[in-house]
Amino acid sequence: MSITEQKAAAGMELQSQESTYLDAINQALREAMEEDSRVFIIGEDVGVYGGAFKVTKGLFDKFGAKRVIDSPLCESGFIGAAVGAALMGLRPVVEVQYADFISCGWDQIVNVAAKIHYRTGDPVPLVIRAPSGAGLRAGPFHSQSPEGWFAHTPGLKVVAPATPFDARGMLKSAILEENPVIFFEHKYLYRRLKERLPKEAYEVPLGKALVRREGNDVTVISYGAMLHKAIEAAEGLAEKSISVEVVDVRTLTPLDRETLVGSVKKTGKAVVVCEDNFSYGVAAELTATISEAAFEYLDGPIVRIAPPDTPIPFSPPLEDAYLPQVVDITAAIEKLARY
Repeated sequence: MSITEQKAAAGMELQSQESTYLDAINQALREAMEEDSRVFIIGEDVGVYGGAFKVTKGLFDKFGAKRVIDSPLCESGFIGAAVGAALMGLRPVVEVQYADFISCGWDQIVNVAAKIHYRTGDPVPLVIRAPSGAGLRAGPFHSQSPEGWFAHTPGLKVVAPATPFDARGMLKSAILEENPVIFFEHKYLYRRLKERLPKEAYEVPLGKALVRREGNDVTVISYGAMLHKAIEAAEGLAEKSISVEVVDVRTLTPLDRETLVGSVKKTGKAVVVCEDNFSYGVAAELTATISEAAFEYLDGPIVRIAPPDTPIPFSPPLEDAYLPQVVDITAAIEKLARY
């Protein structure tokens, strides 16, 4: 039980501080490094510069160059080095500057880190942080949501928090894991979300989805930045007397099928909203899971909302058209609710 849970169980009031999504990740890294000298950070510009998005700002000054390591521009090199460090008993946290660049370290992740425990029984306590997602007008090489690549790979846990509270608590849990975790941080949320967080350290367990909003008519399943659009759509439809339940997946692998399927059995209808591509992506897996486990409870087709199978445009109007919007989610829910 975490400190937060212990105090909550004892009825003690927790002091809190307002944090952005970005601040929450920084706090988790700071806490983990203070608590365990084996934890270190490695990546491009994470040290003196404080990271491309300033997520690691201040950590170099506090912990020094041996624990906040500015790497060469070589993902295959520093991810491979981190895998080796994990095998030697350290707890590396890798920052990939943009999630798109993680492909340069593909072999080290999916063919080495993900398979070592299966092959030898040795732990690989490695976290790879990857700023992902569109919305910043950064074009096709800086805006992808590649979580489906890794959710498909046995031996990896894949996390995609949607709130500051979860970002901090789930990163702490990821660092405590004994095997690799890919931690997707939606960069559109970095400075747009604020939440009061406990000053005390806490963890949020991996592998547990969360019902963010109770409802009875339609279930909407999402995660990351799309979750907030789903909630906005649900709140708007409440004015039309359509009761929408919103489920935050949070951890893509291992998937909390029980929570997802339980919600769909309750409402009888499901909409899946993802930023990963439409075909062969996370939305497809979630849809298949619901179809297999709750088919007899469905009162209408499962609706999948995801971007088209194209590169992400630079043009702001085209990027907006590419991404699912609140109006798209609202229209899909309204149509499904009429079944």
